[in-house]
Amino acid sequence: MDLEKMMKAAQEAAETIQRQMGDAQAALDKIEVEGASGGGLVKIKATAKGRILGVQIDDSLLNVAEKQMLEDLVAAAINDARTKADAAGNAEMSKMSAGLPLPPGFKMPF
Repeated sequence: MDLEKMMKAAQEAAETIQRQMGDAQAALDKIEVEGASGGGLVKIKATAKGRILGVQIDDSLLNVAEKQMLEDLVAAAINDARTKADAAGNAEMSKMSAGLPLPPGFKMPF
């Protein structure tokens, strides 16, 4: 195989990877996860890309005296959703990169 054919093949492979990355990014924004804290009193719905879709707070927490606890629970639920979004994103990217000849330990950005 001559150099010109190798360069063309490399360019085509790069274009394929770029297209697959775009498809994977779009897919990540459609995967939904739910983080929770306080035994489910606070729930955060997010996409695998980390976009927050909604916040649900149980009525029992709507008390001015409990403001700090509510803020802590919201933060914990967001962190739980982020952890789940990362896991879903990594799983989706692993599926996408399964057939690619990538070096060991290479992580695809998402």
